[in-house]
Amino acid sequence: MKPFIFQTCLGLGFLAAIASSICFFLGIPGTALALMLCFICLALGFQGFPILKGFSYTLFIFAASTYALNYPENLVSFQGYLLKKLVTPLLVITMFGMGIHMNLTRFVEIVKAPKPILAGIFCHYFIMPGIGFGLAMTTDLPPEIAAGIILVGCSPSGVASNVMAYISGGNLALSVTVTAISTLLAPLVTPLLMKLLANQLVPINFWDMFWHILEIVIFPVLAGLVYNKYAYGKQKWLDDLLPILSMASIIFIVALTVSAGHDTLLSIGWLLILIVIVHNLSGYFFGYKISKWMGINEQDSRTIAFEVGLQNAGLATGIAAKMGFMATMGLVPGIFGSMQNITASVLANWWGRKK
Repeated sequence: MKPFIFQTCLGLGFLAAIASSICFFLGIPGTALALMLCFICLALGFQGFPILKGFSYTLFIFAASTYALNYPENLVSFQGYLLKKLVTPLLVITMFGMGIHMNLTRFVEIVKAPKPILAGIFCHYFIMPGIGFGLAMTTDLPPEIAAGIILVGCSPSGVASNVMAYISGGNLALSVTVTAISTLLAPLVTPLLMKLLANQLVPINFWDMFWHILEIVIFPVLAGLVYNKYAYGKQKWLDDLLPILSMASIIFIVALTVSAGHDTLLSIGWLLILIVIVHNLSGYFFGYKISKWMGINEQDSRTIAFEVGLQNAGLATGIAAKMGFMATMGLVPGIFGSMQNITASVLANWWGRKK
């Protein structure tokens, strides 16, 4: 796309924002559609500006969430097929896409420099579950929503942390390694932490959750690793398509989650957003500070901050859906995923200018 097209998209986005505001204040139908158009046009326009490009994905999520919040009935079923059944296959696509960008040779970094890797994994599975438990127990939220906060904290780090580590001038090899290890540990660690921290809120079956995570994460990631070793680079069109499919899958999962939790979100939305932001920012803060306290260098400390604060929200949504709590427990990771992309983009770009 040429610069003119990007600028045109930005202009249309601002015009749509104005139109949405006018419709809202005058009570004219069309507020939601204009707001969706605003997010989509801005997302496309941001692609032409390196400093803004990182926000495009978030804006697409906002567009999907706006649609789901205003037209939830359209995301219930299609020709009799319940759309929530798509959550698991969409997550399988996402995890497969994650797996093809992993390389087992990177794990030799553990032998060469184990301290930052072990610190990253320890902080991830200690800080976020602990903060999530504290927030769940000290806020007057419905039990299933509170359990969703803990579930987000107990999930492994997501691939967004790798992108943000790169933008911020962090250690990309460390980021990929910590993400990979935390993901491979998830079938054991996530059910165990949920059993310990959230069983009083909702019934947690360790082995059910263990098999859910194997199905959603481990098998697709292992398939991706095999693809990476034997087929990556041979079909360039497929290599280019998979990241797009992964992002589109997460966007659609967020839309399905917001649609399912429509009523809950309208009743406690702002409180939930505030709690999610506190959880997310606390992960960055403590991940960075504890790393520095352990004597880890600036580059690796930035990387660990993202590995701690950024969660695999899609996986958490999939677990909640498998447990039958998509509209409640699954709503939290949907909101968390949207908010973490904003905060991480801001922090990564700020750190990136201070390389």
